[in-house]
Amino acid sequence: MKKKALLSVSDKTNLVDFAKQLLELDFEIISTGGTYKKLKDNNIDVTQVSEITNFPEMLDGRVKTLHPNIHGGILARLDLKNHLEDLEANDISPISLVCVNLYPFKETIQKENIKLEDAIEQIDIGGPSMLRSAAKNNKFVYSIVDYKDYDRVIEDIKNGEESNLKQELAAKVFRHTAQYDSLIAQYLTKEDFPDKLTQSFDFKEELRYGENSQQKAAFYQNALPTEFSISNANQLHGKELSYNNIKDINAAISIAKEFEEPCVVAMKHMNPCGVGIGKSIYEAWNKAYESDSISIFGGVIASNKEIDEKTAEKMHEIFLEIVIAPSFSKKAFEILSAKKNIRLITLDFEKANKSDRFEFTSVLGGMLVQEIDKSVDTANDIEVVTDTKPTDDEIKAMIFAQHVVKHVKSNAIVVATKDKTLGVGAGQMNRIGSAKIAIEQALQNGKEAPFVMASDAFFPMDDCVELAAKNGITAIIQPGGSIKDKDSIEMANKYGIAMVFTNKRHFKH
Repeated sequence: MKKKALLSVSDKTNLVDFAKQLLELDFEIISTGGTYKKLKDNNIDVTQVSEITNFPEMLDGRVKTLHPNIHGGILARLDLKNHLEDLEANDISPISLVCVNLYPFKETIQKENIKLEDAIEQIDIGGPSMLRSAAKNNKFVYSIVDYKDYDRVIEDIKNGEESNLKQELAAKVFRHTAQYDSLIAQYLTKEDFPDKLTQSFDFKEELRYGENSQQKAAFYQNALPTEFSISNANQLHGKELSYNNIKDINAAISIAKEFEEPCVVAMKHMNPCGVGIGKSIYEAWNKAYESDSISIFGGVIASNKEIDEKTAEKMHEIFLEIVIAPSFSKKAFEILSAKKNIRLITLDFEKANKSDRFEFTSVLGGMLVQEIDKSVDTANDIEVVTDTKPTDDEIKAMIFAQHVVKHVKSNAIVVATKDKTLGVGAGQMNRIGSAKIAIEQALQNGKEAPFVMASDAFFPMDDCVELAAKNGITAIIQPGGSIKDKDSIEMANKYGIAMVFTNKRHFKH
């Protein structure tokens, strides 16, 4: 008796050639709907599923393969006498190969203004059922969900089916159907934190190593790609990205997208070492560079506007790991790509509002999920709590610093002027430690008026305020909320500096 292969695919890539090879290997081919028509039109000898089930397709094709003559043939264990007896008693033939790819649900829901009922119609029922049946019975049945596996299956059949390919393909099927169901669940779920979290990711690339050379690592992207993300960026030049590169790029673009005006961010080890804004990207670059001309060496640079020739010439003077921007002028690309290893990457910053809403952090035994801190503090949000009122320039400087400080690892302190950071203190175990680092760096850069300080969380005592005042800071922005807020206010009043509260903390652990 000939072995039977059931082919029912949405993606018909290489389908005809695969069917021809199966016929040459003495398979009988069963098919449905559009796949049957495609094979018939190419003179392939094929039997319709309805001839096997003795039942017509119905309900606009919703029911066609959900039948014992199909699933009995797929699920029968050929090493069990009672299974063989059941097949014979019910005149069911075993099916040795199931090749199915599913209705394009993912592609459908990515379209603009898709209606719920249209999405629902692209939820495949029979396809996953056949695939899961075949994958469960992988000792006897090939389950194929990807046309890239056609040649491997043909070769395996020719070699006597002695490899572990059936089991390998079964695992691939269960991953595929799990993701398929996951996307449906995500699409239909309206809760922010449902009882079961079903996120799904696609393999993008294996990385050379993780944070350190002894650690394996890979990069996966959201199954539904995020438009504004490093996974959706386009690398134009340079060697492949590392695990640490990707994390730094993600941190850098998160700051650069905060600003409408031309902005350049220099990132080192997940913290900004310099951020500058200006009327041109060249001006923004100079300010970011001046913020910390030492730490920027070997840094990751994010620009929210095109890199022009003049800016590229300046960038070319120092060693940079990565430059990511919406685009590079032709001349800028020529200048920067002259260095073999620098990575040049493009990302559309006009889609910055199309970024992820939630972020996920793995911990031992679980996952933390939270909304990304996209809140923006404006001049309308601040509460002046001191006798001295901030000037308009000081308010602009504080708002600029506040945009940056929420992206700095806590405890976080940023000293800045209106258009560039002057000092950044990050990740210290106490706030005064971060303040000392930021102020020391700012003084090395030279005071610029206005000379302000931002804190990502409240001051637990008045020491940071006193340190700031003694070193020339004229205005401070912080959330407030400490039981000792009064002490900090009194200290600011003592030195005659302005302080404002935002009533909004920006911890970044």
